[in-house]
Amino acid sequence: MDRTQPPTAVESADGLAVVLTTLPSLEVARELTRVLVSERLAACANLVPGVLSIYAWKDEICEDDEVLCLLKVRRERLGELHTRLATLHPYDVPEFLVLEPEAVSGPYRRWLLDVTG
Repeated sequence: MDRTQPPTAVESADGLAVVLTTLPSLEVARELTRVLVSERLAACANLVPGVLSIYAWKDEICEDDEVLCLLKVRRERLGELHTRLATLHPYDVPEFLVLEPEAVSGPYRRWLLDVTG
């Protein structure tokens, strides 16, 4: 099998992005991401509880249990998503880290574009 060629069912992920953010609890994460999905700013949110975050904040090294959120979104709506997330997020400085996927299955891409259009 030639590993340099993606399978034919995989398409370019141009126009799509994955946004990472963290939240303090599953309850907060569920509530916030349901708003983003209902407003069509995200097609899907995966919530990963039990993430241990170690970070610098106000000259201290902090350690907190958090929920990692992976948001599947349209790139063209990143500005709207960033603004809305900043409004809803309980942190002073919410994480907003954008990843650019290289490829995606065709049916998933069409679904994502449909539900966020």
